[in-house]
Amino acid sequence: MYKWFKLSEFDSPDRPGSGELMEHEVVQRLDIARDIYGFPMVITSGFRTVEYNRSLIEQGVPASPKSSHLLGLAADIAVPNASRRFLMVEALLDAGFHRIGLGEDFIHVDLDPNKPANSLWVY
Repeated sequence: MYKWFKLSEFDSPDRPGSGELMEHEVVQRLDIARDIYGFPMVITSGFRTVEYNRSLIEQGVPASPKSSHLLGLAADIAVPNASRRFLMVEALLDAGFHRIGLGEDFIHVDLDPNKPANSLWVY
């Protein structure tokens, strides 16, 4: 179905097969971004169950109780260094993502229509 990704890469760790709940447009745009980026993209978080998201919050991870991951509208992607971060952000913007969060070693993207568009933030 997708060129670069399997839906299982988006599974919540506590629910095998839950990557199937990802919104098609998110994965489709990630596929486009991967083509532009030219390097592998490792998904560190895709769909999240309520329970898993709650456990992240309890561990002090910067996860929101209203996370777009809960709706299959978000993904976090590992990023190895600053130069690749720049290239990945460029590719994600070119693929149509306009909500991007920058972590020390990951990039968050989402297509949540209920949150402000054209947003860039750091964790």
